[in-house]
Amino acid sequence: MSLEQLTLKQLRALAAVYRAGQLSAAARDLNVTQSAVSVLIKQIETVLGVQLFDRTTRRLVPTMACDNAIGPVERILDDLRMLDLSVRDLRDLNRGTVRLSATPATGMALLPEAVRRFRTAWPKIDLIVDDCAPNQFLKDILAEKVDFGIGVAPPDDGAFVSTPLTDEVLCAILPQMHPLAKADSVPWSSLADEPLVLSRRDYGVRDIVETTLLSVTGRPPRVAAEVAFLSSATWMAAAGIGLCVLPERIARLFFSDALVVVPLRNPTIHRAISLVVKKDRSLAPAARRFVEILKDSMGATNAS
Repeated sequence: MSLEQLTLKQLRALAAVYRAGQLSAAARDLNVTQSAVSVLIKQIETVLGVQLFDRTTRRLVPTMACDNAIGPVERILDDLRMLDLSVRDLRDLNRGTVRLSATPATGMALLPEAVRRFRTAWPKIDLIVDDCAPNQFLKDILAEKVDFGIGVAPPDDGAFVSTPLTDEVLCAILPQMHPLAKADSVPWSSLADEPLVLSRRDYGVRDIVETTLLSVTGRPPRVAAEVAFLSSATWMAAAGIGLCVLPERIARLFFSDALVVVPLRNPTIHRAISLVVKKDRSLAPAARRFVEILKDSMGATNAS
């Protein structure tokens, strides 16, 4: 028989008998019968090939082999106790870390309420939000720098698992005095001759705008300016430099008296925001709880 055959129950019996010096006392500590403890000790002695206790009429006296064995046995049991406590703390959200990635605009639009509620409910959990650039979003998830991301799902290339959370209609952002500002909705074809303020390539909805205008009008957009920050696009729109196109929830963040947000139609385009996780990576209990709170807070926001 080999040491790999030793069980946790046997190791606990050895430690209990060593401490108590009696089978009866050890049995009480372990909440088993005295005969069960005796069998466990004999099993260990068989595996090790040595006698662990000298039997007297009143006590079990540890042999030299037992004195040598008890140190490693106690360390194994202590490590298992620490493992149990550590896993229990993670399971019960008494400690841990949640790391998530989102672009600044997505974070501003979707995360504040969920972050506030999570921190209030689970103050012992560290919550780290990486407000990354759009072209870094998927890279951080793939490199496991974060547990998950909240943003636009990638093409189905097998590297990620995406769960839709919400979707938003794309809107035109117009200055108050623009001729289209009073319309309930604006067709994409109306943007054909309008100067546009667009995000840089691989940022925001730039690809959608270009693809849609080419499809609808057969022409590329008239680019008046390229920006890295959506806040820049909105002030430029307010100044009359050009119109911009944003998802509705993000557009409302930058709303001002100088601007009007009008849904785009023909076609009406929805941009989905998803929970994005690296394939085959499971979320820890704290991360799952944050996602639950995020879904709940987004549902309340959508309902209002």
